Amino acid sequence: MPAPTLTDGTVTLRAHRPDDAQGSFEQCQDPSSQRWTTVPVPYSMDDARSFVEEFCPSRWVDDVEWIFAVEHEGRYAGTVSLRNEGDGRAEIAYGSHPAVRGTGVVERALRLLLDWGFEERGLQSVIWWANVGNWASRKVAWRLGFSYDGVVRRWLPQRGELLDGWVGTLLRDDPREPRTTWRDNPVLDGDGVRVRPFTEADVPRIVTGIGDPDTQYWLAFLPRDPDEAEARTFLERVTERLATNHTITWAVCTPEDDTLLGVVGLYRLGEEPEVGYWTHPDARGRGITTRAAGLVIGHAFETLGLGRLAGYAAAPNVASLRVLEAHGMQRTGVRRRAARTGDGTPVDLVGYDLLAEEWSAKRAERSTEADQSSTATPTTESAPPTSAGAR
Repeated sequence: MPAPTLTDGTVTLRAHRPDDAQGSFEQCQDPSSQRWTTVPVPYSMDDARSFVEEFCPSRWVDDVEWIFAVEHEGRYAGTVSLRNEGDGRAEIAYGSHPAVRGTGVVERALRLLLDWGFEERGLQSVIWWANVGNWASRKVAWRLGFSYDGVVRRWLPQRGELLDGWVGTLLRDDPREPRTTWRDNPVLDGDGVRVRPFTEADVPRIVTGIGDPDTQYWLAFLPRDPDEAEARTFLERVTERLATNHTITWAVCTPEDDTLLGVVGLYRLGEEPEVGYWTHPDARGRGITTRAAGLVIGHAFETLGLGRLAGYAAAPNVASLRVLEAHGMQRTGVRRRAARTGDGTPVDLVGYDLLAEEWSAKRAERSTEADQSSTATPTTESAPPTSAGAR
């Protein structure tokens, strides 16, 4: 069976042609392609020619893989395929040219591919695999409606190694839309601070931040003696929690300087939403965490539409208590000896909460005060020091 031509008017799937070799070569020089796929490394033009002129047509002849070139705006944009597993089953595979990443081209291509596979090839179930950490692949699969079924240890072969793999499935009658919530992590600016998603450049500052003695003392759940590997694990957990509707975690900095000054987050969004934070030692005493927490609390009520937000801090951690109280959070009680410090000492845990209407009233009050004092001589606000965060 020759490869058919499929199009949605924007993206076209078709058989590979000899002139796709240059695009294949470029795609396979890309570090992300080499990291997450099994392309040969190094990858030569001869490899590219062999792939588009010999390998791809042979897969159709043998009926083992239905493999298509992706074309967008007249140019090669990648390759997508369904690997025939027999009995109405197939494995989906895809790789994009760097020029079209983030444009939605691959998602369009995969929707065409899945429609064709289910309708024309009689598929009942399609399985998705990706190396653990390949968040781009996982997010595309999520958008297409694939389930996320967990991690299979040391299952995916890649250049002589067996790597842990994520796995999920899409059935013929499943909706082609996300089945769970994947939280956004937007940049928020205001009051002289910025909260943003984490980047690779934050790794050294995460190490020094969570390794600081004060942070280690008040936040006993953080790793002891953290190193670069622990920081990268922290970043992986941040993304995993976005993908599973658990937590939105931001890096704190200023609009003028992108250096990480702390962390603030909205935790347990699917249960009891809670604000938490910790401050890098370089930023203490500047009111940075208090202002960053205000941005995030505002986002919780005004954008996410939460009705209530909780907060917790160890009773002796006065700096952390002040952050919560600065935004009008009310004490709800004390859980006696409900937490431990880094050295194992049991401490009381103070609970707070804030309702959406209380936040709105406080915002309105501050806005009125600002209007009334707009012509007054400005003064410098004394911000409470913050040695470490809540949870």
